[in-house]
Amino acid sequence: MAVDTTFRTADHLSLLEDAERYMPGGALGAFRLPDEVQVVIREGRGSRVWDVEGREYVDYVLGSGPMLAGHAHPAVVEAIAQQAARGSQFYLLTEPAIRLAQTVCQAAPCAEQVRFVGSGSEATGYALRLARAFTGRDKILKFEGGYHGVGDYALYSTSAHGDPAYPRAHAESAGIPRVLDDHVLIAPFNDLETTGRLVAEHAGEVAAAIVEPVQRCIPPAPGFLQGVRDLTREHQVLLVLDEVVTGFRLAWGGAQEYYGVQCDLAAYGKAISGGLSLAAIAGRRDVLALCDPRTAKSPNHVVISGTLSGNPLSAAAGLATLAELERPGVYDRLHAVGNRLRQGLEEVGRRVGLPLRAPGEGPVFQPLISAHPVTDARSLGMLDAKATQRFGVELVREGIMTNPGGKMYLSIAHSEADVDRTLAASERALRTVANL
Repeated sequence: MAVDTTFRTADHLSLLEDAERYMPGGALGAFRLPDEVQVVIREGRGSRVWDVEGREYVDYVLGSGPMLAGHAHPAVVEAIAQQAARGSQFYLLTEPAIRLAQTVCQAAPCAEQVRFVGSGSEATGYALRLARAFTGRDKILKFEGGYHGVGDYALYSTSAHGDPAYPRAHAESAGIPRVLDDHVLIAPFNDLETTGRLVAEHAGEVAAAIVEPVQRCIPPAPGFLQGVRDLTREHQVLLVLDEVVTGFRLAWGGAQEYYGVQCDLAAYGKAISGGLSLAAIAGRRDVLALCDPRTAKSPNHVVISGTLSGNPLSAAAGLATLAELERPGVYDRLHAVGNRLRQGLEEVGRRVGLPLRAPGEGPVFQPLISAHPVTDARSLGMLDAKATQRFGVELVREGIMTNPGGKMYLSIAHSEADVDRTLAASERALRTVANL
């Protein structure tokens, strides 16, 4: 039965009004549900969340991805409780932080050392700072449509703008210093020929190339990531993989393992935090040595620090989450359930007569309505944005919590029954869209 989220009690509406009054846009950040389905969440367990009126939703937002083990996983809750009883913050080494660093180094192919930070945006931003210091170069290359957080270097060309004029970058936020316009180069994702030409033309200027292995929802074309690796190695450019989304999600060794590509640095977040604030830069020992505090007086020293970096509560939650992900068969099942949902959504589209696509990989993908195959930012931009957004809104009405127009995340808690419920709701939602 559909969930009627248009009806909200006076107390619920009062909470939403207070959010508008005290928080810009009545939101925590860039993400905000449309007004007609905006709700306040009370709790989550496993694959479900409940709003303050007790309405239940199958959750594919998952806190924007961190809840890969599901909400309130007993092992994670217990780990947090045990650590909280010992203390929540010291600004000194703790065993959970050391063991989490060890686990990341054992799992990530690139990782010889790890520096913890507070968020994925910090991880990507600091990785680029390390690359600039290590190479002595100022420019970075990113791919059109790639999202690497909210740092000044990152917020360029996160979507396509007009006719391509590679490598010219387009700032996506007010307040970014215009001087950076000449320090960020843009290349088209999945176009190795153009990328190779741009890297060669700017050889000696580029410190790093940063790439999402799955760019938003777009998998890499065969050979693309390895081609970028070869180009960067040839021109002594550091390759930074943004594994904030893909790390520990596609495989135990992340996209590096899943796609078989090596990198110099990788940014981790989301899954390693167990739902608390934590991220990491992992990579080569000689690069990370630049942020060793014992070299603070060196002209090449890179400052990477934060009061809560490696916080023991976050580290304990991360360790408990990764222990669940390391269990035999977890990734096979995660991909199987996710791919069944992806394929089922596309079959729903065929039955209804709308071109519903679900590009991505099993654990993370993006449902969208488009007549065009999605291979890069420009083809992604050809979707029917209005219909895609409406489909997401109707899913929320049906009790399926999504980011309308955005990605859907799977957790190890999602079941075949969740998929059945989601596909049934999706057909109803898509028929509503078709009849508009």
